[in-house]
Amino acid sequence: MPLSEQEQRLLDEMERHLLQNDADVVTAPSGDRSLSYRNLIYGALLLLAGIGGLIAAVALGAQLGSVFSIVVGVVAFLAMLAGVMLAFTPVRRTGTPARDDRPSRGSDSSSFMDRMNDRWDRRQEER
Repeated sequence: MPLSEQEQRLLDEMERHLLQNDADVVTAPSGDRSLSYRNLIYGALLLLAGIGGLIAAVALGAQLGSVFSIVVGVVAFLAMLAGVMLAFTPVRRTGTPARDDRPSRGSDSSSFMDRMNDRWDRRQEER
């Protein structure tokens, strides 16, 4: 069943309002922060080095002793964790000033749905 012209207009208005005020809910983080390919490469290399260190710790544990292999294993695990964090941490782009696209809400603390219900009631009263 198609929407009436008024319903379509109201739906478009609600969508515009949602995109303007609640863009962080609707879209993924973008703007002045993004993933860096350099950090992805370095993070992947650090992750692979950590995996190699973990394998070396297991191999050394059978030959040298348990205390040394535990220390090497913990260091390798921390290297793997740091690699993943480095790879997926967004970096701020240089050259573009940071700005907040969301308009300020002022002292009005009512929710989006409350405002939409108020608008709807006012429109119904005008008829």
